[in-house]
Amino acid sequence: MRQVSDTQLIDSAKDSPAVPGTVLVTGGAGFIGSHLVDSLVAQQNRVFVIDNLETATTEYLDDAAEFIEMDICDAEFAVVVEKINPSAVYHLAAQGSVAVSAKYPSFDVQVNVNGSINLLEAVRGLDTSPRFIYFSTGGAIYGDVAIGSLPASENMIAEPLSPYGASKLTVENYLRVYGHLYGVDYGIVRPANVYGPRQNPHGEAGVIAIFSQAMLEGREVTIFGDGEDERDYIYISDFIDGVMAIARSGLAGPYNIGTGFGVSVNEIYAHLAKQVPTNAPAKYGPPRAGDIRKIWLDVDAARRDLNWRATTSFEQGLRLTVDWFRQAAN
Repeated sequence: MRQVSDTQLIDSAKDSPAVPGTVLVTGGAGFIGSHLVDSLVAQQNRVFVIDNLETATTEYLDDAAEFIEMDICDAEFAVVVEKINPSAVYHLAAQGSVAVSAKYPSFDVQVNVNGSINLLEAVRGLDTSPRFIYFSTGGAIYGDVAIGSLPASENMIAEPLSPYGASKLTVENYLRVYGHLYGVDYGIVRPANVYGPRQNPHGEAGVIAIFSQAMLEGREVTIFGDGEDERDYIYISDFIDGVMAIARSGLAGPYNIGTGFGVSVNEIYAHLAKQVPTNAPAKYGPPRAGDIRKIWLDVDAARRDLNWRATTSFEQGLRLTVDWFRQAAN
């Protein structure tokens, strides 16, 4: 990874117009972002990563990536995007916590909505007309879907129950407007719960990473509520393949990228306990505000339109994840 300052980028860009394969990834230092950067670098792209590092580090960034530490809400952000002049943009940077959004909804809007508009304004002025891939949410956007209506499909009316879900839906609507008015070429990804190596085990999200790390260290884990909340969990490599399929397709979506079935927190704990025997049983705490009870995604559209489906079984994905955390501890 090569860190690039704003001045270096602007100076080097003066005589170096973008060529096909110049890619910008916002939030690219995070769990999903770093895996995406690996894939883009492997495809021989020149990859720029912009991240403010508030919830990430550069530890897992590919050495070939060019890194700029910056917030998408910064006033000079648009100038930097203009100098990069990318042929594709993958927008992951976001305030990603449902709990934080419920406590500070105006901050959620500032980052997720205003920051995204900041990026879109920069993109619509580029002469490269980049493909814009937006990472929305496949859980919080649908709201509390009736069990009989699951899996949740893209044709459902989205009724988010958290500011986070509402902000993601708002940007989806802005993308449609920017596509209509300004010709922005976009694709919308609605992710299931992505898990795998490199996920942060110390945050509030990423239950598989949190449990894996705690159990390997012999610590007690906390299950919020009764443990019967269900989510659609997709292994990171399958998810990145789905994102690439959307990027190649030229289609707008939105597309759910998940497995099509739900797994409860109690089931996750039981599966992990087989791989990481523990003498510290889980404890149960109060449910968290804004959390959805049960959600898993209808992935028929992705299978039909993109010829994509997840291929990693849940048990295999858990093994790969636990093995990575075990090796990382050594």
